[in-house]
Amino acid sequence: MSSSPSASSWLTRIEQLGNRLPHPTLLFVWLCALIVAISALCSWAGASASHPGSGELLQARSLLSGDGLRWMLTHTVSNFVGFAPVGTVLVAIMGIGIAEHAGLLGTVLKMLVLKAPSRLLTAVIVFSGVLSSLGADSGYVVLIPLAALAFRAAGRHPLAGIAAAFAGVSGGFSANLAVGPIDAILSGISSEAIALVAADQAVSASDNYYFMIASTLLITVVGSWVTARWVEPRLGSAPTAEAEQEALTTGERRGLWAVLLFTAIFAGLVLAATLPGGMLRNPATGDLINSPFLNGIVTLIALYAALAGIVYGRVSGHYYGSGDWIGGMEQSMQSMAGYLVLMFFAAQFVNYFAWSGLGAILAIVGAEWLAALELSRHSLLLAFVFVSAGINLLIGSASAKWSLFAPIFVPMLFLLGISPEAAQVAYRIGDSSTNIITPLMPYFGVVVAFAQQHDRRAGIGTLMAMMIPYSLAFLFSWSLLLLAWQWLALPLGPGGAGFVAG
Repeated sequence: MSSSPSASSWLTRIEQLGNRLPHPTLLFVWLCALIVAISALCSWAGASASHPGSGELLQARSLLSGDGLRWMLTHTVSNFVGFAPVGTVLVAIMGIGIAEHAGLLGTVLKMLVLKAPSRLLTAVIVFSGVLSSLGADSGYVVLIPLAALAFRAAGRHPLAGIAAAFAGVSGGFSANLAVGPIDAILSGISSEAIALVAADQAVSASDNYYFMIASTLLITVVGSWVTARWVEPRLGSAPTAEAEQEALTTGERRGLWAVLLFTAIFAGLVLAATLPGGMLRNPATGDLINSPFLNGIVTLIALYAALAGIVYGRVSGHYYGSGDWIGGMEQSMQSMAGYLVLMFFAAQFVNYFAWSGLGAILAIVGAEWLAALELSRHSLLLAFVFVSAGINLLIGSASAKWSLFAPIFVPMLFLLGISPEAAQVAYRIGDSSTNIITPLMPYFGVVVAFAQQHDRRAGIGTLMAMMIPYSLAFLFSWSLLLLAWQWLALPLGPGGAGFVAG
């Protein structure tokens, strides 16, 4: 089934306009200059807002002031070095680079194409992307590039694989089949917010669990449908004919069996370290939430990929010398030069925007405007979804936005009869749905870089045109799920929390 001509042409215009923008790196250079100028104007105009929790007056700060200039000068290096996508991506790529260099990834993908039904490939990738939020940022740096290779090996367009994986990883960020770190972070903020008006109320990390299980299935189905209905018809056939359909060789089979044995040993060691009392659990609480295991999942993945690649290379005959695997690490780093330049300026822009205070002020003003509309309970909850989705285009951090939103909306909605658990669910829907269409999201540039490995013409416009259908479909279908859940009066989590405050 192909997308409608009018919608396709509309997305094509978006792609063309987006790709007419300058090189992504140059765009961030200009954005840095723009935010410097805007911060000075807003500071001169006295732009400010009161923090909803502490009552502190937040004022716009000028980057052209003495304090601003000193801050930019002394934080240039730390802005770059401390930028989350930089270290995370490089560590993961070094390990994955060995697995790719040794031929392991190509063999696994070839086997996947030979054994797995092609019609399930998209669903598996979207579903895996949703689950990847348990592993911090691993989905961005591991699953998305692998999805492109899997689609290419299946004779499908690699950019469609990137789009499907990105939709699951980022668009489905709030959903999962297990309680994860984001649940603990958001519920803690919600508990502090509801305590402002009801000291006996609290939100636990599992209070959205049932709804998020249903959301995982929803995102998988909708993401797969959008890929087949909109994305792949626009992209057309794969750019090159694939030859990976040949049967596995004897060396490849031996290598895979060796990797399977190594995987069992590695998984057993990790499992032993994560069982109650294990060294990879949180030493203070004994839980897996905020534990060395989850916080170090990217390192574990990189270590596994590297060791598995070495094992495969030696057993299959791809590697002969003891240091052959080093070439894989070096080769992977050579391909990241353009990415590092892009991330340097992206890091400066994101930190400039945060230091100026403009993001926080915009979020507070938008929230206060919505509160002043005095809508009905159901309408207000839906409006909150869309406001969260809009503000997410300016502020990427889910916890940072909820820290600003929760003290306003959780008490307000509670007084209108809506539970804090329901307010948190509405926020999560809006926050996740537009992650995939905002260039201010730290990993947006990472995904553009992955896309350019398969199509040098790909740019910001290309990625946005691919992801807009996902964003709109997620926002619409997820909002319908929210309304249906509310209409059926289903519990949001195992604690029995529903939509009605009590």
